[in-house]
Amino acid sequence: MISMSEIRNRLRRLKFKVTHDFFDISNVVLIIAIVLCLTWTYQSIMAMSKNQELTERLAREKKELELLTLEVEAGELENEYFKSDEYQELVARKSLDKQQPGENMVVMPNNSEYAINKHQNVVSVVEEKELSNPQKWMKFLFPDY
Repeated sequence: MISMSEIRNRLRRLKFKVTHDFFDISNVVLIIAIVLCLTWTYQSIMAMSKNQELTERLAREKKELELLTLEVEAGELENEYFKSDEYQELVARKSLDKQQPGENMVVMPNNSEYAINKHQNVVSVVEEKELSNPQKWMKFLFPDY
């Protein structure tokens, strides 16, 4: 068994080693340097992360601004069109059945079934079958293959 005096001696030795070997000036400076480096690294990563988020937000805001600008321009062009003589003449012709002097109205018959179905066959021929991914790559890389 270990006696109390031996335990005290071991504790005193441990305390001496810790205070003189571990906490000497070079180890304290090293610990401070490591803490400062870790803090600097963490802050740098956080700053880069924030910059990335702000860059993405700026890109989103620019896209939204462009979209709103285009909508405003489209609205202005639409207003100009509604003010134009061509639009007013078109509305008068459509809703009020007005016509200019010397014009005759021609009533066209409804389309026949043949005319309605004429272009549907062309669309079905143009549709391609679904290709697998390697086949798409082969077609892309070697178009004549």
